[in-house]
Amino acid sequence: MARVSTYLNFPGNTEEAFEFYRAAFGTEYIGPIMRMGDVPGQGEQLPEAERKAIMHIELPILGGHVIMATDMLESQGHSLRIGNNTTINLEPDTVEEAQRLFEALSPGATDMAPLAQMFWGAWWGCFLDRYGIRWMFNVPAAS
Repeated sequence: MARVSTYLNFPGNTEEAFEFYRAAFGTEYIGPIMRMGDVPGQGEQLPEAERKAIMHIELPILGGHVIMATDMLESQGHSLRIGNNTTINLEPDTVEEAQRLFEALSPGATDMAPLAQMFWGAWWGCFLDRYGIRWMFNVPAAS
């Protein structure tokens, strides 16, 4: 079933923020918390402190809406700024629908990662549209 969620980037305090949100909303995480050290072929190359950083976390808030997040890594040259701190995450029912929306929303876009199959078993891609809004697509591989 298709869904829309909000993806947030934090400067290293995702876990602290999400514990705060979890307490405020009285909800529990969806699935396991993934850490940067869990990323195949990359996690072990990170500085020790960054291996514990959050790679992905999900929390339902209100009305079926889910917030997700990740920590930005200084060792990777990441810095938090307008345009990369909040993302609208679309999860269409099919890869074809994701591709259609990706193509419709991306004219004039920058910072683009085309849709591709990823290690977590989904098709994923993102871009910053010409209005400064970041869009991300995540479609389970079975779609």
